[in-house]
Amino acid sequence: MSEQQVQVAIVGGGIAGLWVLNRLQKAGYDCVLVEQGKIGQGQTLASQGIIHGGLKYALNGVLSPASSAIADMPDRWRSCLDGTGELDLRNVRVLSPNYYMWSDGSVRSRFKTFLGSKALRGRIDALKPDDYPAFFQQATSGGTRGTLYQLTDFVVDTPSLLESLASAHSDRIRQCQRIEPGDKLLRLTEGDEQTVLRCRMTILCAGAGNEALLASWSAAPQVNKPAMQRRPLHMVAVRLDHPLPAYVHCVGDSFGMTPRLTVTCHPVKTPETNEWVWYLGGELAESGVGLPDTQQHQRAEQELNRLFPWVNTSGANWQSIHVDRAEPAIADLRRPDTAHVSRCGSLLVCWPTKLTLCPDLGDTVLKHVSESLTPAGQDAAPLLQSLPAASLASAPWEALR
Repeated sequence: MSEQQVQVAIVGGGIAGLWVLNRLQKAGYDCVLVEQGKIGQGQTLASQGIIHGGLKYALNGVLSPASSAIADMPDRWRSCLDGTGELDLRNVRVLSPNYYMWSDGSVRSRFKTFLGSKALRGRIDALKPDDYPAFFQQATSGGTRGTLYQLTDFVVDTPSLLESLASAHSDRIRQCQRIEPGDKLLRLTEGDEQTVLRCRMTILCAGAGNEALLASWSAAPQVNKPAMQRRPLHMVAVRLDHPLPAYVHCVGDSFGMTPRLTVTCHPVKTPETNEWVWYLGGELAESGVGLPDTQQHQRAEQELNRLFPWVNTSGANWQSIHVDRAEPAIADLRRPDTAHVSRCGSLLVCWPTKLTLCPDLGDTVLKHVSESLTPAGQDAAPLLQSLPAASLASAPWEALR
């Protein structure tokens, strides 16, 4: 058994852990990140990559706490993408610089969209048909009724986001088979080798994995461990023979706050060409939990045919992607309004709750760490060299290649 020391140990190699690692290293803290699987293999790569400003939480005309908390996030991300923000994300691919909302023409749908636009004045613009992006130009030419709005939201390529964040500190990201948190230490097991990593602070950023880590944590009896809830989704990925990608919330007739269908498109490279996989979420994914895959695929195809009649779905390849979004437990499974950090002595337990809230998570974690630790002031020697480097996971829709 070997023993090493570090100021901060981070557990979890998704977007949350990588964002925290980059923020703390930039601030001068000596950190290491450990991951049991591959980088991004959980919620991060299963997300749609939307950096949103909260409009979908204001479709009833009320500016909710969630809308207010998220409103500034797109600008903060854009600063990172152009190299002027808290992190340098200039190597991240932006799949679409804009995101849209499509009201399909029903009276109630148009009215809901109108109320949302008033609640978030200045962050949504109704477009004239001449200004529609290429995908929706086909809607007007086909005589389809509806109204298109441009949001401040945009879409990033999550694999390139993970690669950018991981490459900045690759010598500090390690993989091991078993991780057991203790009081100011981590017990790491890889094969027959065990390492005790002594740390001033431990930060759990393992998404759904936080639950098992907390259960194994040998904490003092008086420490209240935060509880976790899961919000399941039944997403659908589909490879279509259609040349143009779509990035859009489709607002339907229901009174719920979730868009009827949320669409993003992701590149799939083949030896012959670059093609797109459409990734479908929204109310379709929430209401499809528990349905057989084939039935969910049929529902998804019916939605696409109804909303986008100019898109040919015949011969499409379909795939279900089941996601458990992990969040801090809130009464009645309500959505958390901000990124969540619970402090339990030297342990921080984190859930960003949404991809777009990672800057908010970084702020809160940095505040907690700075209250307890002084930056090391210089780069320390790389740690845990006996452990293998963690590799990047593949996007779940790569199965449709």
